[in-house]
Amino acid sequence: MSASAAPTSTTPAPYASPPEAARPAQRGEALARRLYTDPALLDAEQERIFERTWQLAGHISALPRAGSYLTARAGSQPVLVVRDEEGRLRAYRNVCRHRGSRLLSGSGQCKAAIRCRYHGWTYRLDGSLIGVPEARQFGERLDKAALGLLPARVEELCGLVFVNLDPDATPLAELVGDLPARLARYRIASLESFAPADDTQPANWKAIADNYIEGYHIPIAHPGLMRLLDYKHYDVECYEHYVWFEAPLRSKPSSNRVERLYAQLVTPMPGLSEEDRRVWRYAYIYPNTAIDLYPDLVSTWQFVPDGVDRIRSVYAAYRAPNSGARTRLVQWLNMRMNRLVTDEDIDLVANIQEGLQTRGYECGPLSRREDAVAWFADCVRRDLAPVLSEHERTGS
Repeated sequence: MSASAAPTSTTPAPYASPPEAARPAQRGEALARRLYTDPALLDAEQERIFERTWQLAGHISALPRAGSYLTARAGSQPVLVVRDEEGRLRAYRNVCRHRGSRLLSGSGQCKAAIRCRYHGWTYRLDGSLIGVPEARQFGERLDKAALGLLPARVEELCGLVFVNLDPDATPLAELVGDLPARLARYRIASLESFAPADDTQPANWKAIADNYIEGYHIPIAHPGLMRLLDYKHYDVECYEHYVWFEAPLRSKPSSNRVERLYAQLVTPMPGLSEEDRRVWRYAYIYPNTAIDLYPDLVSTWQFVPDGVDRIRSVYAAYRAPNSGARTRLVQWLNMRMNRLVTDEDIDLVANIQEGLQTRGYECGPLSRREDAVAWFADCVRRDLAPVLSEHERTGS
């Protein structure tokens, strides 16, 4: 993991024993109903969660050389990431210090500086203000040294770029422990992007997180996954800041033609073994980043609150360059199967959001299949503790 080096290929490493920073978490209780339904909590969530945690911004391939940039959001806040002349990654709030104009959009290439399209204020890639048209008209009020871009933290995790608006945030590398070793064999930095997509879902972001990080609903709600995955060996490991899932594929062929064809044709990407061919893996980094690890592709999913009962989803998929026709067919089958699962989940979480409106409802006990739900609830309660009641803080 690096905040400065240009993208390089990564040699797969064996999984390491979890260090103290990634020790197993203890199972707690689910969140109180109000945390999914009360608009009054939205500002606190933005300030105490999304502006203080590491948020996925994009893939390192968007930043190949000096002046390359990408833009993203940390919760409700726009950010930009740029590679400077020394090859280091830098991140800033995506706003001109003059009148609040957004500086950049999408991704692309700057020349030697970042120039605001509104009044032409110009900043070096290191964030310093270097150009103001008609500067004499401002008189002594113009202090260029004090009007540089507002900085943010930035780190690269195995080819994925993360930002954090908190200048005092713990480095991401310290939070995720052995996760880089687990991801290394997938060589994410060397993969190429394909099939990006954005959409929305009609539920609170925490309900969507709860649904993603538990497999207890698979036998009832996802018949396709149940045919494909060996549910008895669907395993979850909860650590302090991330969760890891292992989902082996069944040895018995599925009765569904698409699922059966996928299992027959899939071959592991470069760096993966035959053992990796038979397992789907998932990593979830608190609070809202999912990394899906398949033998044929890697995908990321980040969901951003858009009100109390709606989120905006940002998807990206990555595959080995120069994938052949067979591999591309397998990837198409994969995405078709997972699109069906996503549609099923959208319906599920919308139904949950409706049910959470019920007065008097309190969540029942959690099973061992829902350990990650309890882990997530504890993380949220920790971050929102100053604005929660005693009952909501303790989960009891």
